[in-house]
Amino acid sequence: MAKPNGFRWPLRVYWEDTDAGGIVFYANYLRFFERSRTEWLRSLGIEQQKLRENIGGIFVVTETSVRYHRPARLDDELIVTATLIEKGRASLIIGQTSLLKSEQSEILLCEGTIRIGWVDASTLKPARIPASLLDRLETTT
Repeated sequence: MAKPNGFRWPLRVYWEDTDAGGIVFYANYLRFFERSRTEWLRSLGIEQQKLRENIGGIFVVTETSVRYHRPARLDDELIVTATLIEKGRASLIIGQTSLLKSEQSEILLCEGTIRIGWVDASTLKPARIPASLLDRLETTT
């Protein structure tokens, strides 16, 4: 699970995120996690398109584990977190949560871990994460 002091990204639940009952469709939590991870990396000066263009590599999701606790609903305000849990030579494990923002406290809705691997952008074969990227991530552990 992500640490409470990790990267935090606000999100509002829109109609397109929900099923017919106004509850967030379970797979959309993965989309929320993706957006939070992307904004976390961007906050560290790591932009996906620039990685592909300048370094020739990209991050891809290789494994997910998600646990659902409570549903989010239409118009809810969420906080989606991302925290680096483990850093390897070719992959990272990110802990993530979706929290319901409320007046009294934040309520855990969903938590998970996502493993992202580094691959060569042209061949999609696994490769080592460049040292310069690992250095930028060093401050987040």
